[in-house]
Amino acid sequence: MTGTQFLGAFNDSVFKQIVLLLCVTVVISSSSKADDQQFLAQGIFALAFILFSGISGYWSDRVGKRSLIVGCKVAEVLVMVLAVVAFAVTAPPVTGSVGQGAGTETLQTSSFYVVGIPWLLLGILFLMGTQSAVFGPAKYGILPEMVRGGDLPRMNGIIQMTTFLALIFGTWFGGILLDHFSQSLSTAGWICVAIAILGTLTSLLVRRTPVAQPDAPFNWSSVAIAPPTRRLLREDTALRRALLIYSIFWFVAAIFPMMVNWLGKEQFKLDNSNTSFLLSSISIGIAAGFVLAGKLSAGVVNFGLVRIGALGLAVTLFLLSLPGGQPATVLPEEPGLAASRDWSHLLGHQGSQVALVFAGFFAGFLALPVQVFLQSRPPQEMKGRVIGTMNLVNWIAIIIAAVVFYPLAGYLLASLGLPKFGIFGLTGLLLLPVAIFHRSDKVVLSTSPQNPLDPTENCK
Repeated sequence: MTGTQFLGAFNDSVFKQIVLLLCVTVVISSSSKADDQQFLAQGIFALAFILFSGISGYWSDRVGKRSLIVGCKVAEVLVMVLAVVAFAVTAPPVTGSVGQGAGTETLQTSSFYVVGIPWLLLGILFLMGTQSAVFGPAKYGILPEMVRGGDLPRMNGIIQMTTFLALIFGTWFGGILLDHFSQSLSTAGWICVAIAILGTLTSLLVRRTPVAQPDAPFNWSSVAIAPPTRRLLREDTALRRALLIYSIFWFVAAIFPMMVNWLGKEQFKLDNSNTSFLLSSISIGIAAGFVLAGKLSAGVVNFGLVRIGALGLAVTLFLLSLPGGQPATVLPEEPGLAASRDWSHLLGHQGSQVALVFAGFFAGFLALPVQVFLQSRPPQEMKGRVIGTMNLVNWIAIIIAAVVFYPLAGYLLASLGLPKFGIFGLTGLLLLPVAIFHRSDKVVLSTSPQNPLDPTENCK
């Protein structure tokens, strides 16, 4: 199971990073200006989770988690074959200099740019998100069926550590592939096909677990949030609060890929490989944070770590938003373009890399206790549906961050004459209520794999 989810997360991050980097600088139609269209890629990927997370939670309880895991890996192979076709018919990126719109200003970039929004690749990204949405409830729901409740934090630590190691190497590898095969992207697609095939082979070794509720009734509300799940969330305040905190975490997480890609390519003028490595720095910290949080949470859900994680993550986000001084006015190289304001970054390239590692570390502290609680708290027969609901709510938060917050915050900062990396600071404000007001309770986990959380324990 660990190997299967590692290869799946690796392949997801390779393909998604390629598409995100292609969307950093897009010239629409014959316009001379280029815009950051990453929010489209992030939003379309999130849309798949919104549409399919609910029903996939039902399938996870009704069909069997191991069957869904294998089916999703087969679907991943087919989607990556379609990606090869999409890469082959998509015009390769153009190398050169182009003006970039930023509110009333115009920035210059010497990196390559894409002519026209790559809708076909965005469609493949939607399919990739769909199979990931179906995979999620089975992936997380099978863990309580495989291990004792007291081992669940450590097992989650291992799963999350390997997941984020996959994100580290996958994100970095995606940038390397784009640098080396920018004029022959179908080659990168075939590499993704090979990774998907390997992941399918490992999924065949995942052991079967009993079907949670083979006679679970279907109703159309299962496509979103099934009535039993709504009733459980209405009655269980702790579960509802944990779901809210987790959605805030993923809202913040949605900003990182778009902002760090922009920071690397446009602020620090890095190539795709080094920009991707900058982004992967977050995953290094997250992997360490998840492992340490799992050790500190042995046998318990330690919500005290949530406040530490929220506060630490907010501080690092504020540091990433600070300019290095007053901006210099840069005259345009071409006539007809407006002058730009060249903001320096307080931390610079290397300092930002260190800050991103710490951001990931505190993110692991924030996320792991909440995730374990959401896995452990629901009754055994409803785990898949609750996790499906968790994915649904999280991805609604992600699509709001990508489609609404990211472009709106960027426009607001540009209209005020402030640097775009100020979005980091605006995002950090959302974490302060969690850091200040969340209670530091502990929940004791039981030792039974069948009922990992004893409801008679201190569940506040």
